[in-house]
Amino acid sequence: MANIVAIVGRPNVGKSTLFNRLTGTRRAIVMNTAGTTRDRQYGKCEWCGKEFSVIDTGGWVVNSDDTFESEINRQVDLAIRESDVVLLVVDVNEGVTQFDTEVAHLLRQAKKPTVLAVNKVDTFEQQYGAADFYKLGLGEPFILSAENGLGSGDLLDEIVSRFRKDDTDEEIDDLPRFAIVGRPNAGKSSILNALIGEDRAIVTDIPGTTRDSIYTRYNKFGKDFYLVDTAGIRKKAKVTEDMEYYSVVRSIRAIENSDVCILMIDATRGIEAQDLNIYSLVQKNKKGLVVCVNKWDLVESKTTADIKGYENAIRERLAPFTDFPIIFCSALTKQRIFKVMETALHVYENKQRKVPTAQLNDKFLPLIENYPPPANKGKYIKIKYCTQLPNTQVPTFIFFANLPQYVKEPYRRFLENKLRQWWDFNGTPVQLFIRAK
Repeated sequence: MANIVAIVGRPNVGKSTLFNRLTGTRRAIVMNTAGTTRDRQYGKCEWCGKEFSVIDTGGWVVNSDDTFESEINRQVDLAIRESDVVLLVVDVNEGVTQFDTEVAHLLRQAKKPTVLAVNKVDTFEQQYGAADFYKLGLGEPFILSAENGLGSGDLLDEIVSRFRKDDTDEEIDDLPRFAIVGRPNAGKSSILNALIGEDRAIVTDIPGTTRDSIYTRYNKFGKDFYLVDTAGIRKKAKVTEDMEYYSVVRSIRAIENSDVCILMIDATRGIEAQDLNIYSLVQKNKKGLVVCVNKWDLVESKTTADIKGYENAIRERLAPFTDFPIIFCSALTKQRIFKVMETALHVYENKQRKVPTAQLNDKFLPLIENYPPPANKGKYIKIKYCTQLPNTQVPTFIFFANLPQYVKEPYRRFLENKLRQWWDFNGTPVQLFIRAK
């Protein structure tokens, strides 16, 4: 299972610059003004064949001395509790500050795997200043320039070496795993309680492969699967500002440990930015998706036109991937909650679907002959064969062509739309590749 790395440190030490470098993006805004990062950023990084999630814990702006200690303790405590490795970033030009000392003390007490990165080492002479950070008691400091990439390879090697070994996978049966995810108060705990509430004799909690994931076995009414539990966010995160952090970090864990994600949306509030953040995590991790519009009992107008309009609005916000089921339910009244589970099982089956090569070619070759890829630079593109790859995370198809580099994205979408039209891949992502014959 993937790990979570939290980047922590005081304002203006280069956390966002490092986040952009590790994730290969420019999502985090970088300025010389302390406190520029107000919202936390989430991204993916891959190094030496290992993929992990990176969180830029921005927003550490201290307005007065009265809030200094509480702000440090609260934010760092969140990172300590929910991450697997903490990356503490310090500034070689500023030296060891009171803030650095306080954070290092908390990290030592927690015994959390911690990597110390001394940033802004842009010249050879500045490297000697890194030795001063040994006094933090966090082991060898790694010199780094997030701006130009100096030392980033050694830093990533160290981070990957600190990851835990996944040695408990055998504990979990080979059953479908469904994660109920969404922002706080969307009804995740309510639907979980509604499903397992009374008949607890046939429900068992099994520790998962990561310390915060609990697998709840559900085996009644002929259904047998695991629910990846993400409940309890409100109990742990008592500060309103931290609720967003917890919902996303715990969603990362649940999503990575699941096969299908049930995204809960509050019908009374519609899709908000937090829902889009969690949806993007589902897409990045290539998981199946069921959108569950909860609290439908609180919506006054429920005409067919209203439902259709709501569905169109959801698909428009989550585009370009729109081939997923949407279910309107109420965890409170138990309206259609079992339909949610049945749909999740169907999406899981779609995710495992194998299409025989003969059927693929019987369908696609005549289509491609009648509607070939547009010629590019006077060169005609011919696709002569297609097949599905075995043992892939999501259904993956290869189309062999004489000039694959000239097949553009619109034609790939055309092929995917036909694939979904002819075979049921509702709710699951698929991958199409054009390769040289």
